Amino acid sequence: MSATLTPGTLRPVKPATATRPVEKRWERIAPYGYVAPFYVLFLVFGLFPLLFTFYVSLFDWNPIGEKTFVGLENFRQLGEDPRFWNALRNTFSIWVISTVPQLVIALVLAQVLNNAFLRLANFFRMAMLLPYITSVAATAIVFAQLFNRDYGLLNWFLGALGFGHVDFMSTSWGSHVLISAMVIWRWFGYNTLLYLASLQAVPRDLYEAASVDGAGPVKQFFSITLPSLRPVIVFTVIMSTIGGLQIFTEPLLLSNGTLTCGTARQCQTLSLFLYEQGFGSFKFGYGSAIGVALFAIIVVAALVNFLLSSRLGRKG
Repeated sequence: MSATLTPGTLRPVKPATATRPVEKRWERIAPYGYVAPFYVLFLVFGLFPLLFTFYVSLFDWNPIGEKTFVGLENFRQLGEDPRFWNALRNTFSIWVISTVPQLVIALVLAQVLNNAFLRLANFFRMAMLLPYITSVAATAIVFAQLFNRDYGLLNWFLGALGFGHVDFMSTSWGSHVLISAMVIWRWFGYNTLLYLASLQAVPRDLYEAASVDGAGPVKQFFSITLPSLRPVIVFTVIMSTIGGLQIFTEPLLLSNGTLTCGTARQCQTLSLFLYEQGFGSFKFGYGSAIGVALFAIIVVAALVNFLLSSRLGRKG
């Protein structure tokens, strides 16, 4: 028996609530709220210090005295300062000597650790992190003893081979080799694990198919491994460039806290020169000009490395 609807029994339909539009609006706004903390921190601790450094570089800035606007005078003096060019040469020398062997060693070790037949593979993979988690100060003490002029292990070997002892920290090339060796030791394991993680994502079927086609280990490395590692190689090259050009702690510790890194400034980097002028001589304007110049150099060097790495990767 069906009910008959009469005009008196009809009930008005309630309008849809505004809950759904509010929820949609919140869904659009929520992602910005999630990423906002990063941008707030970046603005406060990244962008603002960078802009303020450029602002200070335009002044003869005395932290407890007058602040006189001098325009680009600090940059003009910087271009004529032989100490700046010496620090620039030292920085690039240490960067090249430390970065190239470091990444090559990491690449070779990653290939070895990726071998399916390697025994105790997990142990060796974890051991790669030991140099990275070791204190920089402890590492500096060990390397200073190893390269010591009178009692160092390396000079003992040189003496056993009939060569004279070498005072590494007293010469430019010697100090650069010592600092670079410390940097290589500290970072090769980190880069090895980055390469290894990327290698493990490569299907082993590719290597098996290449072996069936007669490709040897060298052919497989250049035809399969390197193209697969292209994004990670670009990343490590750029990060090594940024870190290498900002090197500060290693030369400071190895020179016993001397900001000039030796009487002849033989291993003073741009970061050490910046700190010496800014916080040693309290020339904040001149130190800021060094910081701006260092920032520009790092940006250009990183961009060049990115373009070269990308082009070589495409050719490969």
